[in-house]
Amino acid sequence: MLHQGYSHAGWGIRTVRGTVALALAAAGMAQAAPALPPLLLGEGALNPAWRFVGFPKKHADLPATRFEAGRVDGQAALKVVTASSYGTLVHDQKDAPPARLQWRWRLDQPLTGGQAPPDLLTKAGDDAALKVCVMFHHPLGRVPFVERTVLRIARRISGEALPAATLCYVWDSGRPAPLQGANPYTRRVRFISLQGQGAPLGQWVNQSRDLAQDFSALFGDELPAGAEVPRVSTVLIGADSDNTASASTGWVADLRWADGPP
Repeated sequence: MLHQGYSHAGWGIRTVRGTVALALAAAGMAQAAPALPPLLLGEGALNPAWRFVGFPKKHADLPATRFEAGRVDGQAALKVVTASSYGTLVHDQKDAPPARLQWRWRLDQPLTGGQAPPDLLTKAGDDAALKVCVMFHHPLGRVPFVERTVLRIARRISGEALPAATLCYVWDSGRPAPLQGANPYTRRVRFISLQGQGAPLGQWVNQSRDLAQDFSALFGDELPAGAEVPRVSTVLIGADSDNTASASTGWVADLRWADGPP
């Protein structure tokens, strides 16, 4: 579900190809990416460098997705639990190059028990059991006129510097992976499902993604020939089940910038 703050990828008014050169440029910048702070501290607590962002106050009655320090298979990891809820853990990168992002995740319980089936392509089903999202400093001038106007209004109303482009990697409970598309509430958020319906549960999966390549694939219609992929402003982890009134349990660990190819 999309909301003001950091929703499916991070901003919230509901209405509102890459070339070889680009890929090589991104690879060259990978080592310059400032380190992401660990999700957990040594004593098994959440790292305060990651802040929780939930609904705006007018939706304060909606439960928050729970992010907890825990252990699974003897490993420390971030536990993510939804129950008709929404929430994200956010770290502001300010101005990082679009390098390669790596992490491990596992889903123990997909979105189940809901009033509607999960479906990332519909508003009624727009929930994700796990997601890792990246926001970019995408120039507003590259956004189509109508969407640009809506975004400006949304920024003014919310008082937030809402991003013009957000890319989400999703563990989808409704459809088999892979799937690419735009968020049903706004094309400012586009997604790739890396794991989906039928994926093994209760098993760690390693992910490694070239942000420049993926941005070019999903936002290529707004990337002029020869232009560089925008730099990264924010990285977040999230999960939501408020649209479908369902529940899920998953884990995330070792989220970091990679030093080179996988």
